[in-house]
Amino acid sequence: MFNEIKKSIEWGEETLSLETGKVARQADGTVIATLGETSVMANVTFAKSQKPGQDFFPLTVHYNEKYYAAGKIPGGFFKREARPTEKETLTSRLIDRPIRPLFVEGFKNEVLVICTVLSHDLVNDPDIVALIAASAALTLSGAPFMGPIGAARVGFEDGEYALNPTIDDMHKLRDNPDQRLDLVVAGTKDAVMMVESEAYELSEAEMLGAVKFAHDAFQPVIDLIIDLAEDAAKEPFDFAAPDYSELSAAVKAAGEDAMRAAFANTDKQERVAAVAAARATITAALTEEQLGDENLGSAMKKLESSILRGDVVKTGKRIDGRDTTTVRAIASQTGLLPRTHGSALFTRGETQGLVVTTLGTGDDEQMIDALHGTYKSNFMLHYNFPPYSVGEVGRFGFTGRREIGHGKLAWRALQAVLPAATDFPYTVRVVSEITESNGSSSMASVCGGSLSMMDAGVPLKSPVAGIAMGLILEDADNYAILTDILGDEDHLGDMDFKVSGTENGITSLQMDIKIAGITPEIMEKALAQAKDARIHILDEMSKALTGAAEFSVHAPRIETMQVPTDKIREVIGSGGKVIREIVEVSGAKVDINDDGVIKIASPNGEAIKKAYDMIYSIVAEPEEGQVYDGKVVKIVDFGAFVNFFGKRDGLVHVSQIENRRLNHPSDVLKEGQDVKVKLLGFDDRGKVRLSMKVVDQETGEEVKPEAKED
Repeated sequence: MFNEIKKSIEWGEETLSLETGKVARQADGTVIATLGETSVMANVTFAKSQKPGQDFFPLTVHYNEKYYAAGKIPGGFFKREARPTEKETLTSRLIDRPIRPLFVEGFKNEVLVICTVLSHDLVNDPDIVALIAASAALTLSGAPFMGPIGAARVGFEDGEYALNPTIDDMHKLRDNPDQRLDLVVAGTKDAVMMVESEAYELSEAEMLGAVKFAHDAFQPVIDLIIDLAEDAAKEPFDFAAPDYSELSAAVKAAGEDAMRAAFANTDKQERVAAVAAARATITAALTEEQLGDENLGSAMKKLESSILRGDVVKTGKRIDGRDTTTVRAIASQTGLLPRTHGSALFTRGETQGLVVTTLGTGDDEQMIDALHGTYKSNFMLHYNFPPYSVGEVGRFGFTGRREIGHGKLAWRALQAVLPAATDFPYTVRVVSEITESNGSSSMASVCGGSLSMMDAGVPLKSPVAGIAMGLILEDADNYAILTDILGDEDHLGDMDFKVSGTENGITSLQMDIKIAGITPEIMEKALAQAKDARIHILDEMSKALTGAAEFSVHAPRIETMQVPTDKIREVIGSGGKVIREIVEVSGAKVDINDDGVIKIASPNGEAIKKAYDMIYSIVAEPEEGQVYDGKVVKIVDFGAFVNFFGKRDGLVHVSQIENRRLNHPSDVLKEGQDVKVKLLGFDDRGKVRLSMKVVDQETGEEVKPEAKED
């Protein structure tokens, strides 16, 4: 009934297997990839014809996690998986980016890739498994896909690279100073196609070494996919790239001069208008048949690409007049908004981000429900890209995949320099509002985010800057690496290479390739060129920081204290009675974790002190010889009971009230009276002994005994 084919290899410390022929047999390609006990099914289908008038490649990738894979039931009212989580969106993009450039040029049939997590061992991250499964399914499907690709995750600990570190290793990256890298690399047998990473100030050489290590490490995976394809691949889809050379020649003849003149405009808005006018000139010169050709858009893009790319490689001069290494003019400003906790406006050429930082308490931490467990995050970065930032109209309000991806990239770049939660017990939310865009708004978010957090008083270990690099590759000997790329250079170029970091090293690296990969030599040059640009941007950013930022008066103050874990129940009280009373009386927020760390938050310093003192009186033990403020709670014939340390009471014997004989304690005391007492010690039964007569009741100072006369 089934023509099941399965191939396996030992990869790293686990067994990697690929199987097909048993499940989802009506899809064009289906592969279940398993690493350890983590299994992902990839299903590929593609349309057998192109939609009329289709002028782009409609590839869609969906990665989805099923809670049953980890033996969990989803939360919420409906108890089923709903909208994609951030992890699912980011992994969908992770799969899309390296496979998209490998479809044959001119192929515009709709392609759908669905990756479903079927089993999760809580050790191996499904994203790498999904990438491998998608690559294998595409290779088997018969689609015009120039793969396969392989993928691997790399860690870096104690100067050694590690293949496919566990989820726990990566999840605890911030808490483990020895683990300095979480890098994902995908590529073909000959070249790297995609890089995604977060790092802790790695040098360019260390980062390049990690990429090379990953590329070597996934070569056996590519061989495994090829081995599977030899037994299970379908016949290649009959597709011939369209020949529109005559149309291209007509487009070039009709508008090359006009298009070249359009690209000579250094201002973006003027250039956009001039390009639109050049396109109108071209279409006016074409025949009805040529205008109806579905390859007209490709011919137009080919003309634009040849002008932009050819001039840069030949002359080294770009469309805005810069050379290949110059960063556009930078302007930085902090403290723009009066009521926010921190704000910054970062402008680089025609790209601008207004970035705002808000400080919160433990109540504001983000709860993340993931397959491998539920955890909290005290750092969030949200990126918004409204249509007006590029002078367009469009849908507003929905957070798209691109916004989630760019926000996560900036998050990765900045999280490496955050202070430890024990040193800075705040929840930090950074929001980047992109107000202008012409190239690398995500890197503007990194720069603006760094400035904004410093303006809010967040003690970052170092400022962080980011830069986007581009590539125009004609052949192995004719190429140009571009610093600080424009939108057109990103659109018509061959690489988008984003590097963020401090003066000491790289904190994030993301690379997307639109051709069949680049060589290590080109990547090494790009990293070196990016470092020069990053140092320049950091110098420009420093001009906006004239001194130490003052902590906003509108931000909550947080003080932490550590109590013994066996005292936590006393602080909380039965049914939370005690802690509710502390909050109500003091006016401060109080948060207690299982380790006995208590965070007290309020904009009012007096409220924090009141809550601190109330908690301290519960968990601390009174010290012999110390003077305390107390209140008389009960008077008896032999003395008075005084509440002097939280809820602790002690006896002031009648002989210890005053330096004279009293008939009864009520002669000088009454219930509710405030007094000052000294703790003399404890009797044999542990009862507290207090004294009033050795303390000046006005000043609280101890009274020295009078010297006896000889």
